[in-house]
Amino acid sequence: MGNKEKTQSWFTLGIVWAGAMISIPGLLVGNTLITGMSLSKTLTVTLIGYAIIVAIMILQGIQSTDLGKTTVQVASQVFGKTGSRTILSIILTIACLGWFGIQANVCGAALANLLAELDIAISVPVASLISGLVMVVSAMYGMKVLRVLSYIAVPLLVILCVYGLIQALNGETWKVISSYRPEQDMSFMDGLAVTMGSFALGAVIAGDYSQFSRKRSDVWKAALFGIIPAGVLMIGVGSVLTLAYQTNDVTGVFLRIATPFIGGVVLILAAWKTNMVNAISGGFALINVFNVSKEKEKWAVGVAGLIGTVLAVIGILDYFTPVMSVLSAMVPPVAGVMIASYWVVNKGNKSSWMETEGVNRLGLYSWLAGSIIACIPVVLSLFPSLPQISNQPLIGIVISFVLYIAGYRLANSKKVLLEENR
Repeated sequence: MGNKEKTQSWFTLGIVWAGAMISIPGLLVGNTLITGMSLSKTLTVTLIGYAIIVAIMILQGIQSTDLGKTTVQVASQVFGKTGSRTILSIILTIACLGWFGIQANVCGAALANLLAELDIAISVPVASLISGLVMVVSAMYGMKVLRVLSYIAVPLLVILCVYGLIQALNGETWKVISSYRPEQDMSFMDGLAVTMGSFALGAVIAGDYSQFSRKRSDVWKAALFGIIPAGVLMIGVGSVLTLAYQTNDVTGVFLRIATPFIGGVVLILAAWKTNMVNAISGGFALINVFNVSKEKEKWAVGVAGLIGTVLAVIGILDYFTPVMSVLSAMVPPVAGVMIASYWVVNKGNKSSWMETEGVNRLGLYSWLAGSIIACIPVVLSLFPSLPQISNQPLIGIVISFVLYIAGYRLANSKKVLLEENR
């Protein structure tokens, strides 16, 4: 076990994970799903998606609890020290930059609509640029700003969502919600990919938070009670508010709850809070990918935020479903390989774990194969003229899991044969 002090209760960990779910992304997922599904199907997809995420979180989180190490450190057996740092950092960079762009875009749309109420005309790309730059500067200069924003934004977001629901669930609106039939049709698997993509990264890096837990049961209790209720609640709220206010634009929904000013300000604060985390995490990930010195940390955060801002100006929010699908294709296979190594090859025995120097090719190739195969339907969906394959969000994790075990057993049997022939 690591030398870190094990002082974290399951309840504390559960609250941290629940807090991560209470944010704009959950509302965006609900908003996206309900445009292509009935409310009952949306809630079913959400429940199944988060149940899968929780299963991954438990298996990932326990590894770090056993060893007292972060996810990158635990993964250094299966990917090698260099491979682990590089692969996880690249994925973290892509996820953080994508999310930064999406939320700066949400913020830009809210700002443009808010200013329109005051008869000031500004386009969404320009408003997204302004929002992104403010977020970048605040992320470069302040964890204090982040703490203050978190204390203000999270309660305000919860209060506004509850107020919106109370308003929405009167007699007339409930009739609209219960009789709703979507105009478009989103497949169950596409819905699952969007749901899983929204928190796939959180599941894989669960160990970063569970490394301080005392025992294995703390991880499954925290994941079950922290993720599923908060996740389903936020997606459910996003779906119901979208139907109640009859707009498939999350910004439009918020501007109609209470007054446009209150709704707009809460949305901006909530997106700002989450995006500071995205910029900081993205900056740290860039440092690992490009081996940048710690002194340039502030600038790495700035670069990460600027790339995210460019994505916001381009309008990445319009590509929310493909972005989530790419994340649900690329990220879970990391867990597939780590779970295969720790739970199947090492039989969940922490004393069998050891660091590998450099790059472990078997782990790298197993992850890569699973990611590429899982990404094919997403890439094809961007080119409607090509033949289409339905999205299978779990195929990547399964392929990576199987390939690693098969490759490990093959390598071991070859070793035995060589020793017998000597």
